[in-house]
Amino acid sequence: MQRRTELAYLRNGGTSVVLDARHAALPVIVAWGPDLGDLGPDDLAALGLGARPQRVSGGLDQPARLTVIPQESGGWLGTPGLAGHRAGRDFSTKLVTESIEVDGPSAVITATDAAARLAATIELHVTDAGLLRQRITLENRSAEPYELVALAPTFPLPRDVDELLDTTGRHLRERSPQRHAFTIGSHVRDSRRGRPGADASLLLAAGRAGFGFERGLVYAVHTAWSGNHRLLAERTPTADAFLSAGELLAPGEIRLAEGESYTTPWAIGSWGDGLNELSKRFHDELRARPQHPQRPRPVTLNTWEAVYFDHDLDTLTALAERAARVGVERFVLDDGWFRGRRDDTSGLGDWFVDADVWPEGLGPIIERVRGLGMEFGLWVEPEMVNLDSDLAREHPDWILRGRDELPVEARQQHVLDLAHPDARQYLLDRLDALLAEYDIAYLKWDHNRDLLEAGAADTGRPRVHENVAALYRLLAALKRRHPGLEIESCASGGARVDLGILEHTDRIWTSDTLDPIERLQIQRYTGLLVPTEIMGAHLTSPEVHSTGRSVSLDLSAGIALFGHFGIEWNLTDLDDAGLDAVASWVARHKAHRALIHSGALVHGDTPDATTDVRGVVARDAASALFTFTQVSTSVTYPPGRFTLPGLAPDRRYTVRIVAGSVADGPGQSSLPWVEQPITLTGRQLGTVGLQAPVLFPAQLVLLELTAPPTE
Repeated sequence: MQRRTELAYLRNGGTSVVLDARHAALPVIVAWGPDLGDLGPDDLAALGLGARPQRVSGGLDQPARLTVIPQESGGWLGTPGLAGHRAGRDFSTKLVTESIEVDGPSAVITATDAAARLAATIELHVTDAGLLRQRITLENRSAEPYELVALAPTFPLPRDVDELLDTTGRHLRERSPQRHAFTIGSHVRDSRRGRPGADASLLLAAGRAGFGFERGLVYAVHTAWSGNHRLLAERTPTADAFLSAGELLAPGEIRLAEGESYTTPWAIGSWGDGLNELSKRFHDELRARPQHPQRPRPVTLNTWEAVYFDHDLDTLTALAERAARVGVERFVLDDGWFRGRRDDTSGLGDWFVDADVWPEGLGPIIERVRGLGMEFGLWVEPEMVNLDSDLAREHPDWILRGRDELPVEARQQHVLDLAHPDARQYLLDRLDALLAEYDIAYLKWDHNRDLLEAGAADTGRPRVHENVAALYRLLAALKRRHPGLEIESCASGGARVDLGILEHTDRIWTSDTLDPIERLQIQRYTGLLVPTEIMGAHLTSPEVHSTGRSVSLDLSAGIALFGHFGIEWNLTDLDDAGLDAVASWVARHKAHRALIHSGALVHGDTPDATTDVRGVVARDAASALFTFTQVSTSVTYPPGRFTLPGLAPDRRYTVRIVAGSVADGPGQSSLPWVEQPITLTGRQLGTVGLQAPVLFPAQLVLLELTAPPTE
C-alpha cells in the first residue's frame, strides 16, 4: 500500500534505509546498512534530528546536506549528483521534493525545479537480499534542449569507514585488487572503453581498515551498465562520506528535447560484515531472478584452445567423441566457422557458414554432437567487423567513428553501430537464421576490443549509450524468438561483466587465461558480484596456453570446480588413463553441482599469501566443499593451521580430503586428521581450524564436509 510521507523507513533482507525530507530541498538518506529493528514515527523523527549538523564558523548559514541528488543550490560543494546546462544556462539546479510515496521496502521521490524547468523521479528499493537499488529519471520540461553532463545516485557511508578497495587489470589478468586509505577528497574509477573493460572495478568498496572476506564492516556499489561508467568514493571536510555509481556520459551524448527524459542505470549497493556477506547479497539477488538459469549448468567443452581456426569435421568429430566420453554435456564450436575466417584478420560481419570449410553446413557436426548426447553451442562476435569482409565493403556507414577516418584498429577489427537500425536488423536476421536452421542451444557472444571514438558515421555524435541500449534490445529479441537459448557474455575474457549484461545473458566468461594460479585471484574478485553457476571456469591443458606454466589436472580442475565447469583442452591428445582422470573430475563436479551452484561462496582470510582457502556452504548448512591451495612455497614449514569460514557454528561436521594428495617426501609422516577423519563444530573449524597439509607448490586438496541431519 502506497503512502505519502516526509519520513520513510525502508526495511528488507537485513538492511535498513531511513529517509528524511524535512530539512533540505531533497531527502537525506539518514541511514543505510544493518537492520535497525522496528521504528515508529517518533524514532524516525529523532534519527533525522540527530543527523542534522550545526552551523560552524566560516561555514554556510544553512549547513549543506548529502541528499539523494546533492546540489550546489543547497550549499553542496562536493561532487554534484546532477550536472547539465542549456547552452551554458540553467547550470545550477534546485530540485525540490514534491512527494515521497512509500510502498513496503520501496520509495519513489518526485521533485521539480520550476526555474530550470526540470523534473526528477528518484527510485529506491531495498530488495529481499538486502541490496539497495537506486536510479534517477530526469525530464526536460522546456522547449530549449537540456544537455546532461552527469547524473548519479549517492550512497552515504558511516564516518568510521577509512579504507577503499577496488580492482584493476588487463587482458589475461582481470580483477587485481588494490587498496587505498579513504582520505578527504575523491577516488574516481572511470571506464571510457565502451564496455566496462578488463581494468574495470566491478565494485567500489569502502570499509573499516583491514576488512576482509570473513569480517569487517564494508559497503560497496556497482553500476548495472555495460558501457562507460563512473564509480566514485568521496569524503568531504564536513565529514560526509559517500559512494556514487552512474553512467559516464560523453560530451553531447544526452541532449533532452522538451518532454524527453533520461534514466540512469540501476546503481546497486551492498554491505556486510566482511566481503563474503556483502557478496552473498548480490548472489542471492541474482538467484532470485525469474530468468536465472534453473536447470543444472551443462559441463561445457569449448574448442578454441583445442583447434583454434583449424576447423575440420573429422578432427572435431573425434574431439566431440572424447568430450562425450569424459561426461561433457555441451560442445561449443568457437571462432573459424563463418565465411572467410581463416584467421582473425578477415570475415567478421559475414555471418554465413563457410562452404569451403563446411561444404554440408554445420549439420554434420551438430548431428554428431547431438547424437552423442550433448548440446551444441556456437561462438559469435556480432558487434564487430573486419574491414576485410563483405559487410564492411557494403556498409562502411555502419562502423562507429568520431570523424571521417576510422578509429585505430584493435585485433584488426572495428565496431558496428548497433544503434543504426539497419545494422541491428541485419545482425538480428543473420543470427535468427542460424538459430532457426540449426539446433543451437547456446551462443558464446564475444566482444574483443575496446571502443575508440565511438560515434555515428552520419552525425559524428557520441553513440556509446545508444549502442548499449541497442545491444540489450538485440539480445532480448533473440531470446524472444528462441526461448531456451542461452547466451554467454564474453569480452576478450572478463571485460564485460556487469549486472546490466546479465539481465540478458546466462553466464560470463571470467577470463581468457585458464592458468589456475592466475584464476585464483580472478575468480575470487569476480565472485564478489557473480555467483558460481554463471561464472565460466574451465580446466586446461597441462601446459597453459596463456602463460606457459605447467600445471596438474588436480589444480586446474579443483580451481575450476567452483564455477560453471568446463574444459578447454584438446582431449584427442590424451590416452585412456588421461581421459579417465578428466572424467573423474567431471563426475566429481556433477556429484556436487547442486551444492556448488546454490550454496554460499566463501573465501578465507589466510594470514599467509602463499595459501588460499575457498569453498561453498550449502543453504541448509548440512554440507560444504572447500579447497586448500598451496599457491607457492612459504617460509613457514610445515604450514600452520587454516580455518573454514561460513559454517553453521553449532553443527558438527566430518571433514575428509576427497581429491588431491598430501605431499609424501623423505622423513615426512602422514597428517593425522587425514588418516583418521575428524568431526568438529562449525565454530571450531572457523576459529581454531585444522593443521594445513604439506603440499608441493601449485597443488591443492579438496575437502568434503558433512553434518548429520538436524532433529
